[in-house]
Amino acid sequence: MSIAERYGAELFGALRGCRTVPPLIARDPALTVDDAYAISLDFLARRTRDGERVIGKKIGVTSKAVQDMLGVHQPDFGFLTDRMWIEGDIDIAATGLIQPRAEAEIAFILRDALKGPGVTAADVMAATESIAPCFEIVDSRIDDWKIGIVDTVADNASCGVFVLGEARADPRAHDLPGLRVTVTKNGAPLSEGYGHAVQGDPAAAVAWLANTLGRYGVTLEAGDVILSGSLVPLAPAAVGDRFEMMLEGVGGCAARFV
Repeated sequence: MSIAERYGAELFGALRGCRTVPPLIARDPALTVDDAYAISLDFLARRTRDGERVIGKKIGVTSKAVQDMLGVHQPDFGFLTDRMWIEGDIDIAATGLIQPRAEAEIAFILRDALKGPGVTAADVMAATESIAPCFEIVDSRIDDWKIGIVDTVADNASCGVFVLGEARADPRAHDLPGLRVTVTKNGAPLSEGYGHAVQGDPAAAVAWLANTLGRYGVTLEAGDVILSGSLVPLAPAAVGDRFEMMLEGVGGCAARFV
């Protein structure tokens, strides 16, 4: 069994068993980021064989606030499946979330496919059907969120589930770096941020994703939902919590945990 298969099986078992595992890099210090992406792809293959269907991709660890919180100082990517898209309340037990945290993002819904290398932010804008307000609920199958870049990459960029608001907007009608988001938790102000928190421009972050995935032979497909990265610090979530975000000029999104 290869390293990718061994750790891919372990992470898949942790996902389905709703449990965490010790950090991979602590047990195998020789693991590289390329090893981690191979593990991530094996992990994904096990999920698709189990009936999940890929419907998009996500960028992680893009903003300085999130990088500082996690101690991970470069972006990564993961995959979104149909079982990860939640419409309505988020049942923590039913969705198998272990140690969830909520983050407010701008989601891109693609009209046309994008494949790197050479994709630019302008290409992303041209290929995007619409943007939407989004809560990504990140989660980690690694003990106590003790992650480095290898651990979060291997663990599908620490993705749990996501919720899209109903609003859709033409990205070309907005200054994406200047888009402001405000977030409340249980009715109280929690955080605020701007689109430029995500690599200076959310469209540039999606271009980075297309180009990085291209090196692994993966395409951003027409119809894909792309989560472009958190605009605010991650916030722990528990049963009974309700998060609301407002993406100014676009619309809102809510995430209620039951």
